[in-house]
Amino acid sequence: MRDVDGNEYTDYWMGHWALILGHSPKPVANVLASQVRNGTLYGTVNDVSVELAETVQKLMPAAEMMRFSSTGSEATMYAVRLARAKTGRRVIAKAIGGWHGFNTTLMQTVNYPFEADEGPGLVQDEGQYVESIPFNNLDASLKVLETIKDDLACVIIEPVLGGAGCIPPVDGYLQGLQEFAKKNGSLFILDEIVTGFRLSLHGAASVYKLEPDLFTLGKICGGGLPIGIVCGDKNIMSLADPVSRRDKQARCAIGGGTFSANPVTMTAGLATLTFLKKNRNVYNKIDRLGGMTRKGLNKIFADARIRCQVTGLNSIFLAHFGKEVVQNASDVATSNKDLLTKYHLALMADYGIFFLPGKMGALSYAHDEGDIKHLLVATEKIVGSGLLKQRP
Repeated sequence: MRDVDGNEYTDYWMGHWALILGHSPKPVANVLASQVRNGTLYGTVNDVSVELAETVQKLMPAAEMMRFSSTGSEATMYAVRLARAKTGRRVIAKAIGGWHGFNTTLMQTVNYPFEADEGPGLVQDEGQYVESIPFNNLDASLKVLETIKDDLACVIIEPVLGGAGCIPPVDGYLQGLQEFAKKNGSLFILDEIVTGFRLSLHGAASVYKLEPDLFTLGKICGGGLPIGIVCGDKNIMSLADPVSRRDKQARCAIGGGTFSANPVTMTAGLATLTFLKKNRNVYNKIDRLGGMTRKGLNKIFADARIRCQVTGLNSIFLAHFGKEVVQNASDVATSNKDLLTKYHLALMADYGIFFLPGKMGALSYAHDEGDIKHLLVATEKIVGSGLLKQRP
């Protein structure tokens, strides 16, 4: 990656973690040129959108039906709207620090301090229908859910907290939430916009053996172009069917959007998923590099007696200075963010390594061991410079 001054960088931000094959990978770029010549927008169902939907369904059979959108924010908005339509209930439960896009409903307890409103332009009353639960604390989460169970439409959760700090779930946490939701007649919604096709070809639901009623996808399945998908149980998704539910009072209003399912995005997404299907070694490679990165960084910081925990799994990672245990968004929010920013800026300015300052890194198929060794050597030099020295 190059900036406007011609400086070159090894990229670990990777387009909000969407570019699993790297920047402008040939399998995607080659087919995009042909599609652009054949049309960029039809405004209706097209053959490549059907093919992408069928591919997603084969890889994730729980996607019995799906609706494409242009953003992940739309996909999560549609998901919780479907949950309310299905259950007739109003309250949505989400994790403290959980990020589900900028839609109004889910803009609650996203940024620290979590008890404060997210900012002007949001109606305070909306928050009365959103309840937040502590990620990775099942007992405390269940106590909260018990108090709202009669009006609980759904629990929506990222299987791995992404924007909040690259935090994997502890054993049993996600499964416990799912069990409560299903017993309560509420929907269990998995937000896989970050983890879908990142943790595995079959998503985090496969990794953690979950059976969500609905789930959302984005990022990777768009092949570097804008996309969101809401998927799931056909009995729930069909609530939005404009053919069988012509009466607007019987139909859940989701879908549409000028650029939804446009053939350019569909082509890029299909090319990406097709490559991943045919080249299963992609995951072996990026997961191995991710493990190498986390192990190497943790050792460097431990040897230098710098309190830091590098979290993540598979091909994603993030350093948290001033912390030895990181399990939730509050742990991340109270870590030394200034030191993390200094570290990322030093990597960028002095070593040609790009992270969006403060955000987690992601590996792509374009990375190799040489890139990881360069990151580790650069980190050792930054540590040696004293830049990351912490006060006792």
